[in-house]
Amino acid sequence: MTTETTETLADLVAAEDVLLFVNAAITATGQREFRSDADEQRLSLDFLHAYVRVNYRRVYAATLALDINDHNAAHMVHGLLAHAGDATAAQRRTEGRLIAARLARMAPQRVYRLFRALRAAGVNNRRTRAIVRDWLAARPDLGHDAVKYRAGLKAAARHTHLRLDTTDPGAGGELGAFLFRPGTLPRYRHPLLDAWRRAHYEQGAVGDLPFTVAEGFAARRGMEREAFLERMAPRMTRLERLRTREERAEGRPGPPPDVDLAVMPLTRLALYVLALDREERGRRRAELTGALRTAARRAAGPHAGSWGRVAAVLDDSYSSSGSGVKRRRPLAVALACHHLLEALAAPGAYTGLWTSGARDPLLVVPWGPTPLGLRILDALERGPDRLVVVSDGWDNAPPGLAGEVLRVWRTRIDPERRTSAVHVNPVYDAEGFDVRRLSPAVPTAGIRDAEDLPALVELAQFSEGRTGPAELYAYLDRQVARFTGAGPRGAER
Repeated sequence: MTTETTETLADLVAAEDVLLFVNAAITATGQREFRSDADEQRLSLDFLHAYVRVNYRRVYAATLALDINDHNAAHMVHGLLAHAGDATAAQRRTEGRLIAARLARMAPQRVYRLFRALRAAGVNNRRTRAIVRDWLAARPDLGHDAVKYRAGLKAAARHTHLRLDTTDPGAGGELGAFLFRPGTLPRYRHPLLDAWRRAHYEQGAVGDLPFTVAEGFAARRGMEREAFLERMAPRMTRLERLRTREERAEGRPGPPPDVDLAVMPLTRLALYVLALDREERGRRRAELTGALRTAARRAAGPHAGSWGRVAAVLDDSYSSSGSGVKRRRPLAVALACHHLLEALAAPGAYTGLWTSGARDPLLVVPWGPTPLGLRILDALERGPDRLVVVSDGWDNAPPGLAGEVLRVWRTRIDPERRTSAVHVNPVYDAEGFDVRRLSPAVPTAGIRDAEDLPALVELAQFSEGRTGPAELYAYLDRQVARFTGAGPRGAER
């Protein structure tokens, strides 16, 4: 075997490892799934992170620029900062830009949780302190964070020896006293800090606090729940209003208080719809269907109507019920993909086939086996330009039929690939360190949110074997440059 052949094989193995990790970073959250418990998930994910970070650190960091979930993003940031000595100076500069860009996009409670984990692990190098300082300096109101994320902000400031009063002059030099010396000031100039102080003895001040903080004060003071929710409604976030919607509507005539469902992210909206019982879904059919289609059109963006004839096989088998901590998540992804694919297809050129044979997408429930092979045959008979399978990959009615159908179809019926096909899987397989695949003939990509489907279809091509490692690394370079706003050399391979 020549040196050139050895290098080519090494590049192919590296590309496969990277794609495997990307699938895991998109789908896995370390939580219990239908077929594996939380410990198995975390053990599998921890090994995969360590393996890719040690062997492919540059592309490991570049993965931060992809649509991975926050759990894995935090895991990656922690690993990169904890093992800073393994990187070159150039790598550390690139990683710094990626980490800053990723933290800016993460929910603040997750970032504060990450900072607390870094403290617990004793990670306190100069780069870590600079990243924490810059992230806190970019926060719009540290006074708000001091009230809502008090423990996280306090831990971050203590661990990095940060003087918050100089970081956020807008708080009037009061943050240090508020966090570390409570009770030393008779009042605070920052309205939220003072509202928190007054809420300990003045019930009227509770309504001036963020909803999650006010809930604790209201419970301790025995405030009537209905009156409290009514008062706090203007201060709630969109998700908080949604979470308390039915509670605020209880006992009232007419529909629940108005919440604009159409502005919600598509997958989150699908989760909300599936949490309703079938009777209520039917009663609110026009509202829910309209909201799902509006969210799908927004998610499709410039791709709307550009995918031609599309056929989808959507998994609503019993395993799509997910687990106790990820209830109905796989089914919600399938429902959201159904509406998104309808928006991506040419007008009137979409067919959605559910494994259960359901005809009404709004009323789907997790039920029955997973006859993917039969549904794929039904979909291919329609001669689509694109075939999309949304499933956890456990084809069991009969087992293996889907893989055989796809193999024969790809090798004998459509070797010219007139129909493009992709399998997107919302469930991480801890035992296989990847998402479960249907067939080597069809690329598989992990998916967490349906909104990422167009980007994942592009990424899936790299696992089909028609593009090489060079194209994959060039794709990562482009994503890093876009993500960080850097030039064309934003990522290093």
